[in-house]
Amino acid sequence: MNTRSLDHNVIIDQQQRAWNSGALRLVTILLVIGLCIHYVGLFDGERLADGGPAILLLLSEMFPPDFQNARSWLKPLIDTLAMSVAGTALAVVLSIPLAFLAARNTTPHAVIYQVARATLNALRSIPEMILGIIFVAAVGFGALPGVLALGLHSVGMIGKFFAEAIEHADEAPIEAARAAGATPIQVLLHGVVPQVLPQMADISIYRWEYNFRASTVMGMVGAGGIGFELMGSLRIMQYQEVSAILLVILLMVTLVDTLSSTLRKRFK
Repeated sequence: MNTRSLDHNVIIDQQQRAWNSGALRLVTILLVIGLCIHYVGLFDGERLADGGPAILLLLSEMFPPDFQNARSWLKPLIDTLAMSVAGTALAVVLSIPLAFLAARNTTPHAVIYQVARATLNALRSIPEMILGIIFVAAVGFGALPGVLALGLHSVGMIGKFFAEAIEHADEAPIEAARAAGATPIQVLLHGVVPQVLPQMADISIYRWEYNFRASTVMGMVGAGGIGFELMGSLRIMQYQEVSAILLVILLMVTLVDTLSSTLRKRFK
C-alpha cells in the first residue's frame, strides 16, 4: 500500500509539473502575442475609429460594380489561370528531386541534406512579389515572369512538405525492398513513392489553390493576368470597376477551390 501510494503521489507530482510547464508556455505565448499586437497598434481604438469613415467612403464609391468592360477581362483571367497551373507544375517538377535530397531517410549524404534544406529555405524566404519584380526586369512583362516567380517560390514550400512526407514514410516497405536486393532508385520507386504519392498530390493541389490567388497579385508588378487589370483600374481611381474585378476574382477563386476539393477527393 505504501509503495502504491508513493507511486501515485509521484504520478500526481509529475502531472502537476507538466500542467505547470504547459500553463507557463501558454502564458508566455499569449504575452508575446499581446506585445506584438500592442506594438503594431492593433489596440489603438482611436486610430482605428478614425479610419472607419475613410473605409466607408471608399466602399460607397465602389458600388454599384461596373461590369461594362467585363469582356476584356476574359483573356487576363485565362492568363491568370494558366499562370497558376504552369507555376505549380514547374514547382512540383523541381520539388520532387529536392525533396528526396532534403529528407533524412533518402538523402545520400548529410552535406547534401543541408544544402537541399538551405535551398528550400532560401526559395521560401523570398516573397513571390519580389521574384516577380526580378523576373519582369529580366524577361519583360507578361505571364512568363509570373510563372517563374510563382514556381520558384512554391518550390520552397512544396519541397519542404514533400520532404516531411518522405521522412514520415513507413520504414517496413523500404527495408523489404533493400532486403530483396533493390537498387537505391528501385527502393525509392517501390518503397517510398507509393506511400507518399497521395500526400504529394494533395499538397500540389493545395498549392495550386494558393498560386491562383497569388497570380492575381502578380499582375500588379507587371506579370499580366487579371491583377494587371485591377491595378490599372486602381491607378485611375475607377473604384466601381475595381469592385467588379474583385467580384470576378472571388467567383474564380470559389470555382478553383471547388475544383481542387473534387480533385483531392479523387486522390484519396
